[in-house]
Amino acid sequence: MKADQATAEVFYTAFKALAHKQREAFIEKVVGDPRLREELIDLALIEAAKKVKGKAISAQDYFALRRRQGKDA
Repeated sequence: MKADQATAEVFYTAFKALAHKQREAFIEKVVGDPRLREELIDLALIEAAKKVKGKAISAQDYFALRRRQGKDA
């Protein structure tokens, strides 16, 4: 497992261990941040697009493309 994947797994495990109200408060913080909110929306759209035939693209590649196009300043 790569270091970034291990870090993500630690944060995800910690998130799942939170009580419901704590998880809710954390999600409110994330959704309240415009940049993070847009990334979540993008990820949701990517997941939906995976069900449609077409060219596959990973989230990492998608975000790199957005940065190159100047859409994620």
